[in-house]
Amino acid sequence: MSFEVFEKLEAKVQQAVDTITLLQMEIEELKEKNNGLAQEVQQAQSNHEELVRENSSLKEQQHVWQERLHALLGKMEEV
Repeated sequence: MSFEVFEKLEAKVQQAVDTITLLQMEIEELKEKNNGLAQEVQQAQSNHEELVRENSSLKEQQHVWQERLHALLGKMEEV
């Protein structure tokens, strides 16, 4: 009788070990995926910052052109 109980216990322990091993593998996969996503987020933030800088530069250029245009229109009105 005790031998059967020992065999059942051994089977449950083996099942627990197998489950733990599978969960550890899944954790490693999720860590790798998380790292990849973190890199994507970092790249997206970098792209966003670059676009914000470019947008600011373009707005500044537009402002300069508007001032030049107003100056030219003012000169034309004088003529």
